[in-house]
Amino acid sequence: MTDDREVPAPTTDTAARGHAERCAAFRALHVPGRPLLLPNAWDHASAAALAARGHPAVGTTSLGVAAAAGLPDGVGATREETLGLARLLRDVPVLLTVDVEGGFDDDPAQVAAYVAELAGVGVVGVNLEDGRADGGLADPALVAATIRAVKVAVPALFVNARTDAWWLGVPEPLPEALRRARTFREAGADGIFVPGVPDPETVGLLAAEVGAPLNVLYRPGGPGLAELGRLGVARVSTGSLPYRAALGAALAVVDAVAAGDAGAGSAAPSYAEVQGLAVR
Repeated sequence: MTDDREVPAPTTDTAARGHAERCAAFRALHVPGRPLLLPNAWDHASAAALAARGHPAVGTTSLGVAAAAGLPDGVGATREETLGLARLLRDVPVLLTVDVEGGFDDDPAQVAAYVAELAGVGVVGVNLEDGRADGGLADPALVAATIRAVKVAVPALFVNARTDAWWLGVPEPLPEALRRARTFREAGADGIFVPGVPDPETVGLLAAEVGAPLNVLYRPGGPGLAELGRLGVARVSTGSLPYRAALGAALAVVDAVAAGDAGAGSAAPSYAEVQGLAVR
């Protein structure tokens, strides 16, 4: 006999356990020497396509999110757009980590509340950076206080603390990056992200010294995934590169059509393939 009784909705405790398990699964992907390749998406289609390609985790790119909305990156302008994208991606079968720039607020409690909203729609990690719109680095004590507040609000969430010591041209970037990495790690950061590291030797030194899984940014012409693994890296992000490459590809195919290239765009995904990425 068919049981027509209504199945109860998951309880809050059940949802919390499920989120904690997803956070743990994401954390387990960070293995020094066997780096997680983390591609970065900027909309539903890009995230869904990456998930369909078999990537277990996807990040967002703050430049891609900002540029797609007609806004500048790195100035705290995309708080709502970032949250909206996380909501849109909640049903994509992938572990999602979100770039929140500097947290979109200088008040650690407000950043923690925002990150808790992200966690509420299934986000398992955030990137939190110390670079600021004025071209300087935030007070490491403030960043540490923000990390602590986030970890109190959502203990299971993977906080990837980023220092822009190289990107912002600090005179002695290595000791500054190490000092900040230690401060952020002591505050509860789960990983340390150092984009812009110029050479493999420094990458290896950072991997050995930061005391947490090291995340670096893939650079065309720089070390590949295998070499970064040998250096002890645990995560390699593509950052805004896929978004910029997509823009480049769009311009290239239009230029090719204008030039009379009969094969222009032949390698692009089909209409049906893209349609298949839509939310059902």
